[in-house]
Amino acid sequence: MKQSKKNAEKEKLAPEAVKLVDLVDYQEGSVVSRTIIDKKAGTVTLFALDEGEGLSEHTAPYDALIYIVDGEAEVTISGRPVLVSEGETVVISANKPHALRAVKKFKMVLTMIHS
Repeated sequence: MKQSKKNAEKEKLAPEAVKLVDLVDYQEGSVVSRTIIDKKAGTVTLFALDEGEGLSEHTAPYDALIYIVDGEAEVTISGRPVLVSEGETVVISANKPHALRAVKKFKMVLTMIHS
């Protein structure tokens, strides 16, 4: 899922306005990701998940912010499901178990703060 730093360097965004929703495409039955920023202080990654796809429960040692740019997802944090739609955001605290499921196909920006 994660691109190598070498590939990410090749695909740096030009210094111009872009629509995040256009930077990654849906693929049937898949989870697709594109790293936008990968720095020591944190990462910004764009995901596209086809309907029914998801990320299984896991934890991360960093705080994270999920912003939905298209579609609808169910984000479960510490066993509590939260429905998140286009234009909405949810914050996940470090070390909290969480999972995601595409209620409808959706695209999200995941920002993780490492420091």
